[in-house]
Amino acid sequence: MTVLIVSCHPDDAEFMMAGTALLLKRAGCAIHCINIANGCAGSSTLGPAETAAVRKEEAMKAASLLGAVFHESLVDDLEVFYAQNLIRRVTALVRQVKPDIMLAMSLEDYMEDHMNAARVAVTAAFLRGVKNYESIPPEPATLNDVMLYHSTPHILTDMMRRPIVPEMYVDISDVIGEKEKMLACHASQKEWLDATQGFDSYLKTMREAASAVGGMSGRYRLAEGWRRHSHVGFCRKDENPVFELLPDRCLMVPAR
Repeated sequence: MTVLIVSCHPDDAEFMMAGTALLLKRAGCAIHCINIANGCAGSSTLGPAETAAVRKEEAMKAASLLGAVFHESLVDDLEVFYAQNLIRRVTALVRQVKPDIMLAMSLEDYMEDHMNAARVAVTAAFLRGVKNYESIPPEPATLNDVMLYHSTPHILTDMMRRPIVPEMYVDISDVIGEKEKMLACHASQKEWLDATQGFDSYLKTMREAASAVGGMSGRYRLAEGWRRHSHVGFCRKDENPVFELLPDRCLMVPAR
């Protein structure tokens, strides 16, 4: 099976999705990844172009550790808008990759870039099979089934502090070291995240989030949490390929 990870900035996938991606890679999946934004705003000392170049190199190193195909970013930071040009470009990527699984960000999060990246990913996946919708560059429509999963947001709540509760938990306890190595590739972000977003130490913050999600599961020590998008327009109602690929690593909980 093929997995497409659509995150917002370099390091977003490593924070909340990389453990599941590592397990899917072990299960034999082909992995593709894109950071919609290039990370150009993520520095207090470097200019935008230099910051983007540094962060691209860091993201490519992380993708290499995952064994993923890396796709170029499409816009600058804070230019991730729910707009036609960007939707058309992400639609082209979805049509090219033809993923069976898409891992996307939470539709509720603490910043607009993250939420817009999630919305763009959802619409691009929906439009993969709409023949009369032209992507940029033009790609033929494809009608393969795709299951969208939304990760938990970085702070596990929406911007109004309401908890985001997963419906599926993936045990990442024995890949946490590899996940940490992937996140550590983004070394430029340590000081930036500490200073601007209160992420104490970004590696520590990632582990604390994994521990918190594991605690929410009631079963796992460290976990990543997921919610499935509606199947309508995407796949069969009962599809859950991550659970099928990782049956000994997943816990489904009843809808609340």
